Amino acid sequence: MRTQAPQLAISRVFNAPRTLVYQAFTDPDHLASWWGPTGNLLPRDDIDFDVRPGGYLRWVEVNPTHPGLRVHVHIDLTEVADSELLEGVMRVSGRLPEGFGPFETRLRVEFHDEADARTRLEIRQWLPEHLAHPAEEGWRQAFAKLATMLSNVQPVK
Repeated sequence: MRTQAPQLAISRVFNAPRTLVYQAFTDPDHLASWWGPTGNLLPRDDIDFDVRPGGYLRWVEVNPTHPGLRVHVHIDLTEVADSELLEGVMRVSGRLPEGFGPFETRLRVEFHDEADARTRLEIRQWLPEHLAHPAEEGWRQAFAKLATMLSNVQPVK
């Protein structure tokens, strides 16, 4: 899967230092405040992280307006470099939105310093082709929430 070009490649610059953007992905409280499309929530009790090579990121995503929706996201981490890289295999299952079945994707998230204490985030996903557009829209909505969250928090020391 990794030798092919990713079906999804996104680059976005955030007005926050790299350590804070990395924490947004690796601190359960931060992730709960921004992950997922608009309207979706992550119950804090359903988030469990072990951020290291061989570790994992796991959570459940819900939507209050669609109570039957319970999306389980499990990422088995293969590569981790503090404040630089998260890579792994993401498995999505549970009660998914209509038209979506469980799927697996390789996910690579890179964190790069930019001028003026900003961060360039590079997302790559190798996923089923029919999911590329919905995944890109999900990232777009999540990034709007992430930008708001980053403007309101300070890095954990």
